[in-house]
Amino acid sequence: MGLGSDMYRQQILDHYKNPRNYGELEDPTFTHIGENPMCGDEIRMDVQLADDGETIERVAFRGDGCAISQASASMLSGELAGTTLTELHEMDRDDVIDMLGVDISPMRVKCAVLAEKVAQDGAEIYQGELDVDKTTTED
Repeated sequence: MGLGSDMYRQQILDHYKNPRNYGELEDPTFTHIGENPMCGDEIRMDVQLADDGETIERVAFRGDGCAISQASASMLSGELAGTTLTELHEMDRDDVIDMLGVDISPMRVKCAVLAEKVAQDGAEIYQGELDVDKTTTED
């Protein structure tokens, strides 16, 4: 791994120590929570949609867990603003891993994608396409 990997590692640590959009929204369109039972990561995402009901206007998250899960939630919360629910549904694990910029071991992939799954499931619940109380990476 070269200098670029070190830069991304520093970025992950920065997002972990100084998370962006950490907290809660006062009046979110939807809120959802999820966990990675393998390592205890937990994330709650609040999403506020624009008046069109499709465009993500703001995202906030709260949670506890490893550096990868929390940095991923921080980075994703910034990336989602301005995207649509359709674009959110089209995201996959490779998009999140690319966003993180480092190779993730198979054991840590569930940590990395937790926030994405929570946001996607929250959107599906909001749209009436899913009925679960909590997302888990074991599904």
